[in-house]
Amino acid sequence: MALRTAFLATLVSALWGLNVAAIKLGAREFPPLFLLVLRFALVAAILLPFVKRPDRRCIGPVLAISVLLGGFNFGFTFLGVTRLEAATAAIVGQLSVPFSVVLAAIFFGERLGARRLAGIALALAGVAILVGAPRVANDALGLAYIIIGALAWAAANILIKRYGPFDPFMLTAWMSLLAAPQLLAVSLLVEHGQWQSVVRADWIGWAAVGYMAICASIVAYGLWYALINRNPVGSLMPFMLLSPVFAAAGGVALGEPLTPLLVIGGAVTVIGVGICEMRFQRLRWSRRRSPDVTIAPH
Repeated sequence: MALRTAFLATLVSALWGLNVAAIKLGAREFPPLFLLVLRFALVAAILLPFVKRPDRRCIGPVLAISVLLGGFNFGFTFLGVTRLEAATAAIVGQLSVPFSVVLAAIFFGERLGARRLAGIALALAGVAILVGAPRVANDALGLAYIIIGALAWAAANILIKRYGPFDPFMLTAWMSLLAAPQLLAVSLLVEHGQWQSVVRADWIGWAAVGYMAICASIVAYGLWYALINRNPVGSLMPFMLLSPVFAAAGGVALGEPLTPLLVIGGAVTVIGVGICEMRFQRLRWSRRRSPDVTIAPH
């Protein structure tokens, strides 16, 4: 692999991993779901002038994806990230890969096999270790939010695979446009102080919104699509396993502790996810080169 390719793949992983820290910083200034509304609104405003409208065949699936991916995945993930440490949230979010493997077996008849079953078991064991950490054990709701978000990510990918391929930026733009009002309605029902947060937010809060929309969404996915069009996916996927490492680094920068239990549980989970993902991606990408849109849940 060329040095430039390795650098860009690591950069994408870093952009996605550090997005967890950006969410935590943004949530200090804005209610979590309203923060997500701002992110989606900015993504849609930037991308919509440059993408085509979905055709009639795509309208229903894009709307469904906006609910699963924009509402459930991102919504529950944002809520969970604000309650858990950055590293823990990023590691537990990796369960989206084993969930995708299981759903692909159910809906597409893809064979699980002993290797992927072992990977799923390892990933779940790693999360079980994390649950033993005092701060995680004391916030079962935050953990549940991340797990629900991971399951929603997997379900959204099943829809993308079933009805795709989609133009990646078209789907990102229209999913953002459709998800923003859904989440705004929920935010107005369960959160408060939205307008006050807009008026009072400092530059760090707005910088976090910009990072999530521009760096973690548009730039990271743009680089990823360029990389997968020029390189074997199997050679790129190991770099994506670095995302929890960057998330942990971001959490440490915010003053969060990095405990031995977190390191052990994270390592076991990432190894299990790696076993699932390498096999799953080979099966998935051997069928077509057009990229399924969502690779990382954040």
